[in-house]
Formats: sequence, structure tokens, C-alpha cells
Amino acid sequence: MPIVCAVAVLAAANLVNNWLARSPGLYVVVCVAATAVLLLLARWDGLTRADLGLDAAGLRRGLRWAPVLAGVVLLVMLLLLAVPAGREAFRDARAAGLSVGQVLWVTLVRVPFGTVLLEETAFRGVLWAMIRRRRGTAWATAVSSLLFGLWHVLPSRGLNRSNAAVGSVFGEGPAGVAPTVALAIAATAAAGVVLCELRRRSGSLPAPMALHWAVNSFGYVIAWAAARWWLDG
Repeated sequence: MPIVCAVAVLAAANLVNNWLARSPGLYVVVCVAATAVLLLLARWDGLTRADLGLDAAGLRRGLRWAPVLAGVVLLVMLLLLAVPAGREAFRDARAAGLSVGQVLWVTLVRVPFGTVLLEETAFRGVLWAMIRRRRGTAWATAVSSLLFGLWHVLPSRGLNRSNAAVGSVFGEGPAGVAPTVALAIAATAAAGVVLCELRRRSGSLPAPMALHWAVNSFGYVIAWAAARWWLDG
């Protein structure tokens, strides 16, 4: 029952954020509220802070992992930007049209306190711990990663129109939506496996949180900067 309730909370949050939460601030409020409910469900299920990777030791390990992970992500993105073929990945309309204030909002508020907080607490924290206690680590990683992939069905519907690299492969029209969504599910499910393994090896939820934040936030910043100074058009 706690697992079913957790999935129901996530389904509701996903629908609200993608269909109703037009205000940027409302998105963060929904994510924080859903995170709080998930943590209450974890407590109901008898999970401890250590089970969630949020005990004192886990927090210390996460703080040690965070700068290393962020540095690696930034280096990889800069290397991609230096390669002509890799630059297309940063040609993204979602970031190109943002103002400086909007970029700061996205990278310092929306991503860490909205996207990362909810998704990591849900998929590498609460659900992973619930399933792991019942079926073991392999099942926990597989199921939570699959759910993480499905979580991105609604957000990825317009990806072929907003991202040049995806649009060049699948086309920017309606026919490209289904394969784009399928690719997004597969890619984010695979990313979920990596994040779950990081969670397992680090014994810390802040470690995958740091990696997730770095990928999303650095991606926004570099795509925004590239549209102004490095990419043509």
C-alpha cells in the first residue's frame, strides 16, 4: 500500500505540473508539497533516514561527492560544446529565450527545489528504499528507473520541437512526437539506473541529487550562453 500511495502521489504531481501549473512558482510549490507527502509515506512505511540516504553519514558523503560530480558534468559539457557535432545538443529553444533572471530562477530555484528535490526523493529515495526492503537492490533499481522513465512521458512531448538535435533525428512535426517520447523514456530510465547505482555506492541521496542538478542546471546555462555567443542563428 505505501508503494501504491507513493506512485499515486507522483502521478498526481506529474499531471498537475504538466497540465495545470503554468506559473513557475506553482511548479516548485507542487514539487515541495509532493516531496513532503512522500516523506510522510516513507515514515508510515517504517523507513529510517539511513534507508533514504539522509542520515548524518549520508549527508557528509553526499557533500564530498557533490563537487566532484558537478566538476565532471561541467567538463563533459564543455568538451561537447567544443565539438561541432556536440553543439547541436545545446541548441535548445527552452533555454535560448530566457532572460538572465529566468536562467538564475531555473538553475537556482526551479531545478534544485522543484525537479531535483522531488525526483530524487521519489525515485532514488522513497520508492527505491521501499522496493529494496521488499525485493532487493536489483528490483529497486529496475522498478524505480522504469517509473522514472515513464515520469518523463508528458514533459518530453515537445522535445523534438525545442531541441535541434532531437528534431534533426525525428523531425519537428507531429510524426516525431512518438519516437521522441519513446527515446526520452529509454534515456531517462537508463539515467535512473546510473543515479540508483550512485545512490547505492555513495550511501547518500544528496550524491545523485548533486549529479542531477549539475546535468540540468549546467545544461540550461550552457545552452543559454551558447545561443548568444557561440551558436549561429
